[in-house]
Amino acid sequence: MRGGNILKKITALALFTALSLVMFIIENQIPPFFIPGAKLGLSNIFSLAALVLYGPIEAVTVVLARTLLGSLITGTVSSIIYSTSAGLVAILVASLLMLAHPHITVIAISTVSAVVHNLTQGILFAAISGTPQAWSYLPWLALIGIPSGALVGAIVYLLVKHLPKSVVYAALGGGNGIEKS
Repeated sequence: MRGGNILKKITALALFTALSLVMFIIENQIPPFFIPGAKLGLSNIFSLAALVLYGPIEAVTVVLARTLLGSLITGTVSSIIYSTSAGLVAILVASLLMLAHPHITVIAISTVSAVVHNLTQGILFAAISGTPQAWSYLPWLALIGIPSGALVGAIVYLLVKHLPKSVVYAALGGGNGIEKS
């Protein structure tokens, strides 16, 4: 990759990280939906976009930066454990899905990843807290992951579809993204 392309990639990833961090902070101010810890996961829009446009390493970079900086800014140290772990597992699952099924939709990838993300956080919380009732939240967390993942996936799909072609093609030239139609 040439120097100019590397600079464009770093700039795009910095922008994705900043936007993701802003969404993380905003969502942290909104009370949970239905059950403790349940959120829409809108900050995941930007890590999924990084995965689709660039690849898994770049997506992991966005997840790590967002969760570490977000936990420092919001003072929620627990998010380092839960959000980082769940984000990394979700990116791994999404990457494997993209590798195993090259024509899978970004909405399907996002939905599966959201369910996995929620379940990972729930399992970690139940195991760390030792609270037997926490295990009963897992089915609800999985169900909440379906519409939130579909929403995030739809937003990423529209984002990629409506970005100027030059931006998408430049990104695809440096990673494992989806084709622009």
